[in-house]
Order: sequence, then C-alpha cells, then structure tokens
Amino acid sequence: MKKEGQLTHCYFVAGTDTDVGKTLIAAGLLCAAGQQGKRTLAIKPVAAGCEVTPDGLRNGDANLLLAHMTTDLAYSQVNPVAYEPPIAPHIAAQQLGQALQLAPLVEHCRDVLTMPADFAVIEGAGGWRLPLNDHEYLSALPQALNLPVILVVGMRLGCLNHALLTAEAIRRDGLQLAGWVANCVDKQMSCFDENLQTLKDALEAPLLGVVPWIEGVSEPVSAAAGYLELAALDNNR
Repeated sequence: MKKEGQLTHCYFVAGTDTDVGKTLIAAGLLCAAGQQGKRTLAIKPVAAGCEVTPDGLRNGDANLLLAHMTTDLAYSQVNPVAYEPPIAPHIAAQQLGQALQLAPLVEHCRDVLTMPADFAVIEGAGGWRLPLNDHEYLSALPQALNLPVILVVGMRLGCLNHALLTAEAIRRDGLQLAGWVANCVDKQMSCFDENLQTLKDALEAPLLGVVPWIEGVSEPVSAAAGYLELAALDNNR
C-alpha cells in the first residue's frame, strides 16, 4: 500500500549480498517497463570497481543501467560517486581522504527523480547495510526518499538467512518490501524448489519472477526481463 510521500513510480533495488545480480535485475526491470512503453530512468548512487577511461571513472553496472533506460541522462547523473578499487565504498573514500556522506546522495537522487519518468529504479550497492561512513548507511537513502524496495535474492546456499534478515531490516526501517526476485546465481543449487517455496512462504511480498542462470545469450538483460512481472508491483501499491 502506498504511504504518504512515497514515489510510487520509483523503487530501490537492494540485494541480499554483493554479487547477487542486482544490476541484471534492475536493468531487466527497466527493459520490461520500456517494453510496455514506459519512460524509464535509473540511478546507481555509489559504485566501486570502476574503470579509468578518457571520460573519467566508469562503472560497468551504471553503464548497463544507462543502456537500458529510455531517459537520456549523463553518466554523472546515473552514477555521481565512483571509485576505482573494487572494495567497500567507504574504505575507498577513506583511502582518498574523502568523506562519503548521505545528504548529497539524497539531494542528487531527488534532483534526478524530478525528470519525467513512469518507472525508475535506484540500485543499491552490496547488501542492505552498506556503510557510507562511521555512522551512516546506504539504507538511509531509501528511507529519506520513502521508497518501496525490491529485494534481489541470490539463490544459493545461505540465501534463506540473508533474505529473511534483509526483509526484516527493510521493514524495521519503515519501508515497504514491494516485491522480490529469485535470481539463480548458483546453477547447481541443491534443493532449489524447496528453498524457493520457503522464501515464498516467509517473505510476505509478491515474487516478481524467478530468473534462471543466464549464460551464452547475446542479450542477458532482455532475457532476464522476460521472467519479470511488473504487474505484481502495481497490485502491491
């Protein structure tokens, strides 16, 4: 159900951990929405593991989001904070003598979200409680914007604990778990169906799709989009 002040066209995409496929699913959501004729945009506020290019630091995840949104944004609008080393962003900031803070990220996202769009996603980094500094966490960004959350569950051993604890934290932070996606990151996961059913019974949010292990395809984002059901988000507002 929509809360007062909530941006119903925008979702924060969180993951149960790092490397669970947040970007694949976020881009897949953009692709699915675009196929429905919706205007889409995305933001990746903080990214580590960026490549040095003639145009500055560039992150592969942010570039993937750029490639699958319909709104024409500059790279800096999508990814305002980028670090080269593939380490926790607050540690990368400390090594550079910089201060990574919440307020500028919130202001940036608010500015970008004023652009016309029917569907928008803000992709997190790492898991739910990613530190920004000694006292702030990235989870405070969707709190400040009052965003519903889409949780990407990396289906592998240990996912039950990670998913249930993350869902608990999201709700304790006062946010709506709008839906979740089962993303198969381990193609040989034991007892997959049983684990999936356990999550269906426990998460108390609509399952937006089960995305299988995708390899050997030219358009993995389009493939992932085919397994995602946006209507479940509309039904859960």
